[in-house]
Amino acid sequence: MRKKYIVSLDQGTTSSRAVIYDTESQTIAGVKSKPLKQIYPQPGWVEHDAEEIYENQLQAFLEAVRENNIPMEAIACIGITNQRETVAVWDKNTGKPVHNAIVWQCRRTAALCHQLINDGLQETVHKKTGLVIDAYFSGTKIKWILDNVPGAREKAEAGDFLAGTMDTWLIWNLTGGKRHVTDYSNASRTMLFNITTLEWDQDLMRILDIPRCMLPEVVPSSGIICETDAKITGASIPVSGAAGDQQASLFGQACFEAGSAKNTYGTGCFILMNTGEKPVFSSNKLLTTIAWGIGGKVEYALEGSVFNAGSSIKWLVDDMKLFESARQADVCAEEVEDTGGVVFVPAFTGLGAPYWDMDARGMVIGLTRGTQRAHLIRAALESIAYQTRDVCDIIAQDTGIAFKELKVDGGVSRSPFLMRFQADIMNVPVRRCREIETTALGAAYLAGLGAGVWRDRGEISSICKYDDAFLPSMGEDMRNSKYSRWKKVVERALNWEEA
Repeated sequence: MRKKYIVSLDQGTTSSRAVIYDTESQTIAGVKSKPLKQIYPQPGWVEHDAEEIYENQLQAFLEAVRENNIPMEAIACIGITNQRETVAVWDKNTGKPVHNAIVWQCRRTAALCHQLINDGLQETVHKKTGLVIDAYFSGTKIKWILDNVPGAREKAEAGDFLAGTMDTWLIWNLTGGKRHVTDYSNASRTMLFNITTLEWDQDLMRILDIPRCMLPEVVPSSGIICETDAKITGASIPVSGAAGDQQASLFGQACFEAGSAKNTYGTGCFILMNTGEKPVFSSNKLLTTIAWGIGGKVEYALEGSVFNAGSSIKWLVDDMKLFESARQADVCAEEVEDTGGVVFVPAFTGLGAPYWDMDARGMVIGLTRGTQRAHLIRAALESIAYQTRDVCDIIAQDTGIAFKELKVDGGVSRSPFLMRFQADIMNVPVRRCREIETTALGAAYLAGLGAGVWRDRGEISSICKYDDAFLPSMGEDMRNSKYSRWKKVVERALNWEEA
């Protein structure tokens, strides 16, 4: 049987999905999603059950294949994409995690990060990794587990414990413990990987007191990485693509040329610009990261991360009970002409780029007796666009490349109101990918390229499709006034915990 399907395992923050792509029709042949329980041990701490992640991801795969009548022998390959900085530590002898996975959103290592900054290590970390010192990244999370789980450090140093981001955890389990690997893009998010030497950095491992034997082998993002254990997946299937979710999205948007950029609107917002084969180090607290490693070459991206985007809308639905589902946000926002002066800064877990303030906290300001539910909902949607412009302005400043358009994807990009406001506040066209879940699509492209389904990136570019662009219509005075007010309010939310 001719192999015509690619399965993307899309392990995200709130769910684990399996997406089946038909390579002949260029359509999705099936999707299965399993929700992921969010664990909040205390304010600012976020965890996942790593075993639940694996079990849900495997079941999503098996059910998607079965429910859509896809023969195992028709699957050409598997691509994996994942929430990037979330990390697990497990016993290689038992396969059991020694602690819940610590999620990228978790702020428990903020005090440690402050200490590293006070020790004067910010420049060292930035030069080696392209990152800033922040609790966002995996390295300090691994250290926390070793320091806080009884006996963990001794077992890690003895070679009994392994660490890895969710791509590593899934591959280790899908191969029956035979492969302990990660790709270049995920490695570059750990605060332990030197993005110029392309090796785990001895100085950073020493600073965080993390044994080298815990860390995975680093492999290309596209190419045959391993094969799954047939006893686990029903057939031995090549895993030929892997990338962190945002790099996968950049690939899925066919941002292959230096200067091309995208924003993914999900739980957070992630804006990446491809900078080619030379890293661009930011002077404004943006992240220099590896986009992917393909064909013996590594390409880089400049990135700004917004911690809370879709999570802001979810908060209004689940916790504030202001409306019943995220799909109603647009309807509510359109009930009023503007926010009535309300500005919402969703700094629930601090602020990411370009502020990088772990001590910032959420703020709603401008309330009057005339404030209605719709004003707050509209302000929450607008906050996502404002944060995106914050990052895009700095990317343009660091690279010297002005945005001519912004390619967008992700679940929250379904909002026409938000996309129109994004175009207005940035004064550039916004182009929405027809397949808005480009994270899974990018994993499929990387896997297909690695397995020979597609010849090259030019062939992939030819099959990418976009909706009509959202064009800006807001006047310059209005745009400047709104954005100036946003910046003023953000200043009041900064350093709240230290105030």
